[in-house]
Amino acid sequence: MKKQYAVFGAGKFGASVAVTLESFGCEVMVVDRDPERIQEIADQVSYAVCVNVEEPDAFAALGLRNMDGAVVAITENLEASIVTVMMCSEAGVPRIFAKARNKTHEKILKSVGAHKIIYPEMEMGKRIAKYIVADNFLDWIDLSPKYSLVEMEIPRNWKGRTLRDLKIREKHQVNVIGCKEGDQVNINMDPSSPLPENGVLIIIGENEAIERIPR
Repeated sequence: MKKQYAVFGAGKFGASVAVTLESFGCEVMVVDRDPERIQEIADQVSYAVCVNVEEPDAFAALGLRNMDGAVVAITENLEASIVTVMMCSEAGVPRIFAKARNKTHEKILKSVGAHKIIYPEMEMGKRIAKYIVADNFLDWIDLSPKYSLVEMEIPRNWKGRTLRDLKIREKHQVNVIGCKEGDQVNINMDPSSPLPENGVLIIIGENEAIERIPR
């Protein structure tokens, strides 16, 4: 069965999350009190419902008990944000992601049932800063405060050489988990095959080790 998610708030962030989940094959229900926003996104998701979550009976017909997760992308109205997280928690939604405005908002959301707090602008800002500092990293995803997954251009002196010859894990304390060439991704790399001239390596490791990779 398809995974089912509810997204509360059809602003730029909420709409982006909803449409992306739908593109991944999930069934997505978008809830917003603005009829214009609902009309704009209705053709891109499974369900689009115009509801004011602050009304007493707003959640009764939404079927939240069947959801695999919920994303609460409401921040302009703190009360609506808190009530929505609380109602999702009471309905037994197993994974609740909530966008917060600040640390106080975050603390309240966690106290009423949010499992993961999201700061989209802050997280994107960190990624952009890392692109600027390390310009050969095409993407950088934080897995934890200590570990990351990155996509990086193959250094000039690595091109045409094999993983077995380069001994990247032994010398640089990172793991190569794949290689991209155009739209093709190879996650079963032959350690005896030369690295491509125009490839992109997918690497995982400690941040300090990644930053020390010669470029």
